[in-house]
Amino acid sequence: MINPPECSVVVIGYNDDARLPRAVRSVLGQSLRNLEVVIVDDASTDDTERVVRELQREDHRIRYLRRDVNSGGCGAPRNDGVEAARAPYVMFLDSDDELPRHACKSMVLEIERTDADFVTGQISRLYEWNGKTRPYYPELFARRRTVEGIAEAPEMFLDSFSTNKLYRAELLRRLPFRDDLYYEDHVFTAELYCAARRFAVVPWVVYLWHRAVEEGDSRLSISLSIREMDNVRQRIRAARLSDAILRDNGLAHLVPERQRRFVRQDLRVYLNPLPSRDVEWAEEFVSLVRPYLAELDPVAFESMDPVVQVCCRLILDGRTDELLVAARSLNGPRAAPRFAVQEGGRTYWGTAPAEGMEITSLRMAELPYTEARLRHEASFTGEGTRITLAIRTYDPFGVLAANPGWSAFLRLKNHEVRLTPREQDDGSHLSEATIDLATLRHGRLGFDGRYDPRIAIVRADGRVTSDQLLVDPAAAPVRAVVPWHEVTVRAEGQAAFLRVQWRRKGPVWKMPRLLWRTHVKLLKRLGRPHVKLRVYKGLIRFLSPRENLALFESDVGAGYTGSPRYLYEELRRRGTPLEMVWSVARTRRNFPSDAKLVRRMSWRHIWTMARAGYWVDSHGMPLSYPKPAGTRYLQTWHGQGIKSTGFNSPDLRADFPGPRAQWRAAVERWDALVSPSAEFERTFLPANDYRGLVLRYGSPRCDVLVHGDDEAVRRAKDLLEIPRGPKVLLYAPTYRDQARSSGRSVRADLTMMAEALAGEWVVILRPHPVERYRVPQHLRHFVRPAGWYPEINDLMLASDALLTDYSSLMCDYAITGRPMLFLIDDWDEYRRVERGVYYDLPEIAPGPCLTTTQELIHVLNDLDGVAASFAAKYAEFRRMWCSDEKGNAAAKVVDAFFEPTKAQVPVQVWPPITTRRPIRLPLLEWPW
Repeated sequence: MINPPECSVVVIGYNDDARLPRAVRSVLGQSLRNLEVVIVDDASTDDTERVVRELQREDHRIRYLRRDVNSGGCGAPRNDGVEAARAPYVMFLDSDDELPRHACKSMVLEIERTDADFVTGQISRLYEWNGKTRPYYPELFARRRTVEGIAEAPEMFLDSFSTNKLYRAELLRRLPFRDDLYYEDHVFTAELYCAARRFAVVPWVVYLWHRAVEEGDSRLSISLSIREMDNVRQRIRAARLSDAILRDNGLAHLVPERQRRFVRQDLRVYLNPLPSRDVEWAEEFVSLVRPYLAELDPVAFESMDPVVQVCCRLILDGRTDELLVAARSLNGPRAAPRFAVQEGGRTYWGTAPAEGMEITSLRMAELPYTEARLRHEASFTGEGTRITLAIRTYDPFGVLAANPGWSAFLRLKNHEVRLTPREQDDGSHLSEATIDLATLRHGRLGFDGRYDPRIAIVRADGRVTSDQLLVDPAAAPVRAVVPWHEVTVRAEGQAAFLRVQWRRKGPVWKMPRLLWRTHVKLLKRLGRPHVKLRVYKGLIRFLSPRENLALFESDVGAGYTGSPRYLYEELRRRGTPLEMVWSVARTRRNFPSDAKLVRRMSWRHIWTMARAGYWVDSHGMPLSYPKPAGTRYLQTWHGQGIKSTGFNSPDLRADFPGPRAQWRAAVERWDALVSPSAEFERTFLPANDYRGLVLRYGSPRCDVLVHGDDEAVRRAKDLLEIPRGPKVLLYAPTYRDQARSSGRSVRADLTMMAEALAGEWVVILRPHPVERYRVPQHLRHFVRPAGWYPEINDLMLASDALLTDYSSLMCDYAITGRPMLFLIDDWDEYRRVERGVYYDLPEIAPGPCLTTTQELIHVLNDLDGVAASFAAKYAEFRRMWCSDEKGNAAAKVVDAFFEPTKAQVPVQVWPPITTRRPIRLPLLEWPW
């Protein structure tokens, strides 16, 4: 090697000749070329040496060390590798894992930039059975930072890996790994954190930790061989040694923080699979863990998952049987307890209040009915094709007692069996059910798949709450052969819930399946987008549109909402002789039962587009489809506001001719555009280069906001189970273009809000349709997820205030006159790097612009006073965006577009008059 390497990667392995090449090649393929690979063979008895020699012939950067005697751990081979390393920086890699391509280069650059002693980055688990990855404690690596000692960031004790770090070689040589215990990483990182004056944290993935399918303990790594009791002993020993290291280095005040890692991570490793262990194993586990738990500082248990705290209390009390029950609530369905008790506004696991047993923060006792939690435990037996279940239902929070007239059902996909539960002396309910699998039907071609049966408790008013069934983890699977299927009923997952697996079987299926596959392939070929487009273009050349056929679409077919809905209803109210058809996506929501529907982009939809004399839509008909000659297209659009749009939006402002030309052609199809305000026209029309008719009568979708709708308020609160009393905050953030479907638009700390505001407020969370965010169960008492709710107007009318960021909803909501709050902690990023804006929101906002959840809570506690202070700005905002909203927009637009002879106000053509005020603040702020 002419130049010394910049980085040495130490790869350790033992009897892993099959996976070692993958690990080594992930290093050889690094973008940092000037590196070396030091392979340390821990006295393998397989073909490891031959494999390494072959790799050496391929690349001279590989060095090979072989130990004479197996060390039994990872410490000794890593020490050998560090001693042999020739580079100033060192990384470690296990033979069954990989490094991402830029790991070495990015870490070297970071350690040199920060002058840190080591750099640590995100480790990601890669599940080999499905190829999916999952970051390990992503909150630790959420941002790039430099930490001046572990006392500044004690949460980093959770990062106890040695493999996701790059070190200065001289530091490693002062901190050798222990070679006399398992989990030497834990002890090593404790010493590392004590010795490091500064370390850097990077948010990108630097290590891929492969998780293979378990094939017996002989194939498992030390960290996965958790069935062995010695594994438990070694982990506790490593924990005690780590605590001692902190004390010896003058960091005794950080010991509780390191112990918190033991409770949150190390203990969970054994608690998660505990339900599948027998009682003898569990009792020995408790006897080993209890002494160390008794030593822990009480601080170590604070802010921990309440069920984990319950398990710790049961371990300390030696209540093994109850521990096995509680451990089943840690994973999977996260089942409710069998029994719970409430006292003094607090909820406790078990039959009596006790220290360490409080589960109030789970809020299970405060959930609305459809989210209510019961616990169903079942045993199952099989005889022939019949499955018999004995089901015991526990009602820890008194849901059944509080809702008389309920009925219970066992639901298996599309099959339902009514149950007759009998109350027992302990308050639980016992029921039985027998299902003949041969009678279940899953379509003409049968069913290949699985589902998890649930117990549904139906209230007298029809509302349903349901939970999965827990079964004995050791229960033997029941297999049955039914016509053309093999069915397996078994326990699934660490929590062991009931699962039914169907598999088509038998020669009778071979021919139908072959015909079906041929049929599907043919349909796919005929249904390709370019084929449909060619057919469509042919249709519009030879067919004339029908003047009495109108095609409606809202939100790209997502639902019956927006201005198209209210125009449709106005036309129906008038009895206009039009055949009106709705284009809908696969998920059809809240359409009238008599509405004519056609699935978007189906052949029937293609035909309807070609024949319709009118198109009415709020976003855009399929972009590449030209409008038939003679068809009139009304574009209602779906909002106005501060965000950039059209050619100024992120996906079109780059100078790529294809997308821009496609959008320009799409806009040219519009015959008329509904305009809610003059302010909308100033930005939207030039941004989309629109020069057609403008119908400025307000937005049809906003008519109901002008007039109000008591029935809509009642409907929304009823469906969302909002009780009387609390005020309602509608939280409607918009998405982030660079993080779609990530959930990152929900920037308020909902947990903090719940702690401060529950009881006084209820939050309706309405993310943008492209967003994906799941409300945690412990917040369901305070937050009502409403992404599924079909009509946003109902939510606005049902709310007392709006919390948003940059959503166009603010302009519609201003019609109500109710308070608005703006959480814009990423304002600079959003306007400069993300979407881009036309207006300075803090200047024109009709309510306070906030950057923290604490500020938000403070404002909500004095909402009337804060709203009064913004009265003048609110009035100006309404004048700016809502002055044309008179409550009759739908009627006016129908007159102008469908019955132009009735229109009393002339339509407008762009460009508009030039006497309007100039645009408010910088037109756009782009990243360049």
